[in-house]
Amino acid sequence: MSSLTGQATADGRPGSSILPWLTAPALLLFLGFAVIPLVGVFALSFTTWDGIGDIHPSGLTSWRAVLTNPGLPHAVGVTFLVMAASWAFQTPLSILLGTFLAGRQRYRALLGVVYFIPLLLSSAAIAVAYKALLDPNFGIGKGLGIGFLSQDWLGRPWLAFGLVIFVVSWQFVPFHSLIYQGGVQQIPQSLYEAAQLDGAGRIRQFFSITLPQLKYTIITSSTLMVVGSLTFFDLIFVLTEGGPGDATRVLALDMYKRGFQANLMGPASAIAVILVLVGLALALLLRRLGGRDAGASQLEGAA
Repeated sequence: MSSLTGQATADGRPGSSILPWLTAPALLLFLGFAVIPLVGVFALSFTTWDGIGDIHPSGLTSWRAVLTNPGLPHAVGVTFLVMAASWAFQTPLSILLGTFLAGRQRYRALLGVVYFIPLLLSSAAIAVAYKALLDPNFGIGKGLGIGFLSQDWLGRPWLAFGLVIFVVSWQFVPFHSLIYQGGVQQIPQSLYEAAQLDGAGRIRQFFSITLPQLKYTIITSSTLMVVGSLTFFDLIFVLTEGGPGDATRVLALDMYKRGFQANLMGPASAIAVILVLVGLALALLLRRLGGRDAGASQLEGAA
């Protein structure tokens, strides 16, 4: 049993009275950088403030302004569309790349480093680079004489939307591939050896062993992907500024435009609270879909 006086147990583990002190720094950081700012933003959503002058309580005025705005349903729809499209595009690529990089060959380790480079770059820098490369007058399409690349990518709604999904995926697929690579490497090799003895090929092994074993890895990656897509701002702001029209105006961009361009901090804070609630609800939903017993995945695919 653990000592209640703070002494170490016989196997060298710290006593139970030491554990709260070990978790205190993490708890203080969480309170200081997550809970307190969130409470502050929630309080601001019931005020009128231009970001410079005095803050005046205004009740539900900001919430009414946000919820009755005719542009809100469109921004919510674009946000969920970006979320769904980015998940559908990134997840299969990430699983395939992660499975490929989990191999033991040296060249795969080198490719893993190369694939990881986009994640190290600034989102704003990536947006500037793609904006220049796909410029119909001076971009790579015009320089190489490739008509397909010389289209007005940022001037047509569906082309601009597709470009946003592509650039977002180009940046974040390496991160999720790394998650799947770790998940594949944790799968017991005995499962694959037994499948080979039964005559199963690589494709059959992938669908019968790899995918079932990655169930909880997929839940984790999907949670990060879905919740993270709610905060897409800098890349979209630099690349399209929400255009053409409002084709790529997501909630996070709408929040920025209201708060820092229109100086309406109350409505902007209300949108921020909505984003937090939606992200929390989606995270809880995905966790519920994953089930309670994460260890059960070790038994899946073994039959």
